[in-house]
Amino acid sequence: MDFEKIKAAAEGYKADMTRFLRDMIRIPSESCEEKGVCECIKAEMEKLGFDKAEFDGLGNVIGWMGEGDKIIAIDSHIDTVGIGNINNWTHDPYEGYEDDEVIYGRGGSDQEGGMASAVYGTKIMKDLGLIPAGYKIMVVGSVQEEDCDGMCWQYIVNKFFPSIGVKKEQVEFVISTEPTDGGIYRGHRGRMEIRVDVKGVSCHGSAPERGDNAIYKMADILQDVRALNENDDADSTEIKGLVKMLNPKYNPDHYEDARFLGRGTCTTSQIFYTSPSRCAVADSCSISIDRRMTAGETWDSCLEEIRNLPNVKKYGDDVKVSMYMYDRPSWTGEVYETEAYFPTWINKESAAHVQALVDAHHALFGDKRIGPDGAMHLRNRPLTDKWTFSTNGVAIQGRYGIPCVGFGPGAESQAHAPNEITWKQDLVTCAALYAAVPGLYKEENKTDDVSQFRAGKTNNNIQ
Repeated sequence: MDFEKIKAAAEGYKADMTRFLRDMIRIPSESCEEKGVCECIKAEMEKLGFDKAEFDGLGNVIGWMGEGDKIIAIDSHIDTVGIGNINNWTHDPYEGYEDDEVIYGRGGSDQEGGMASAVYGTKIMKDLGLIPAGYKIMVVGSVQEEDCDGMCWQYIVNKFFPSIGVKKEQVEFVISTEPTDGGIYRGHRGRMEIRVDVKGVSCHGSAPERGDNAIYKMADILQDVRALNENDDADSTEIKGLVKMLNPKYNPDHYEDARFLGRGTCTTSQIFYTSPSRCAVADSCSISIDRRMTAGETWDSCLEEIRNLPNVKKYGDDVKVSMYMYDRPSWTGEVYETEAYFPTWINKESAAHVQALVDAHHALFGDKRIGPDGAMHLRNRPLTDKWTFSTNGVAIQGRYGIPCVGFGPGAESQAHAPNEITWKQDLVTCAALYAAVPGLYKEENKTDDVSQFRAGKTNNNIQ
């Protein structure tokens, strides 16, 4: 394989990738509203000579290159979060700007830049004849990831693949193009979305003692939730903090994996109430909890942890702890209902698909992370590592055991932030690596135990 030729080809497409990314950024594409950007991506695939470009029923845009039965997939979610307070932006978040080094705008790092590199990396494979015999490349622009990580791939596996006669076992592995700060990522913490509902009794605000204020009850519970995240795990601590899962005393089977991923976290992300009026006692209060899960934590252990908080127990039957479900219609109108639980996963570093990316990076760029000067302060870490946030890998590998690995342009710290940027050099680097990986994948080294850790599923009948 001529690695210098691959790098030259990627560099040659730098201007095209920049233009394509800016085209995508210009089209607002929050979850469930991605139609315009999906059509833009499909048109780009067709222009570049993909063998086929199509939408599935959910609205994922999928491009194909090659003719084999075995599939190597490259996934990029192409929905974005909103812009938040526009006053926090120094430039238009959709029109943005570019200079010699960066591209500015919502979605540059998280993560339409990954789609630009994936599409042109696959074009390079075609240009240079790099798709191995028996394989085809599947490039996915997935929708609704920001709303419900992995649901797009639940649809692909359970609805789209059967409709075209493909089995999930045909997918050798998936490269996630989520931003990795120049690293190769082999897993991340899982997460779930928890709801706590508290009942009260309303009365006139002039005599609050006649009622039962649900907001006051929730105030007590909120302090317990905060303590769960912030406390230590000393024997004398009543509410032992989530740091306990790094301790072999509390997590004997998985503490080493937990130390790799980092401890779990929880934070109150939303609060709601009902009250007859501003001069009445609140008769209900609810919160949403964003729960990040490390190795050794399960969906039911996380729910029980909240149920066992002192103030949750104190208020007894007036408190309900549950897991959210997700059922928002996609831009096509399709609904794929699923639970808001996203399993933790880690690959073995020695897994064949992980090593294919490592070998490609070594051959193209060496054994250290690379990047523009403006990003290197984020990249003084091992080449092979893990994400802090969650990705579609929660379904790809977490639910289905399809091998998954990450390498993508941009920085995690830019995700969901105002004044989001990504780096042009990263687009080139990633396109080159994607092009080289299929030819370096050693199928003969594939094993059935690529997962170092996978969290279990729930007892719900959810596929």
